[in-house]
Amino acid sequence: MGDYVARAVSDGARLFKMHVQVGVFAPDDPLLDPAWDVLARHHIPVVIHAGSGPIEGPYTGPDRVAEVLRRHPDLTLVIAHLGMPEYDRFADLAEQHPNVYLDTTMAATDFTERSAPMPPGYVERLGALADKVVLGSDFPNIPYQYAHQLFGLARLGLGDEWMRKVLWHNGRKLLDR
Repeated sequence: MGDYVARAVSDGARLFKMHVQVGVFAPDDPLLDPAWDVLARHHIPVVIHAGSGPIEGPYTGPDRVAEVLRRHPDLTLVIAHLGMPEYDRFADLAEQHPNVYLDTTMAATDFTERSAPMPPGYVERLGALADKVVLGSDFPNIPYQYAHQLFGLARLGLGDEWMRKVLWHNGRKLLDR
């Protein structure tokens, strides 16, 4: 696994995505350690879908991601969907680890707020994490118009500077490492 990832990085890969629920595997499986080592050493961000939404799986949740970060503290992870529905526990990881970010895919949309609403006080946490939140969309595989994602983020009321960081600056910073 490490050799495969190393080849991809040497061929120019700048971003990886991991969906533990779809792939049905544990992110903290020791077999992945060589791959995690390569990604950490090269500062390659990994978008990881590890939250238990829409349905909890045997490998979802923040505990396994925390274990990966314990073993690979320099790893750059982008937690898809803000880690929903474990919003706060994944935000804890972003606060505790300098290279952990949150992505906004489906966040603050009417669709998601009906099924996995943000907990009380969470919007304020997103405001405080302004430098660690990046735009995500899952476009075109979303059950609403693309613009609704942007509208949902704007109606959080976190201001223009927060929006600029989330919609552009933070993602650019991640990819320009």
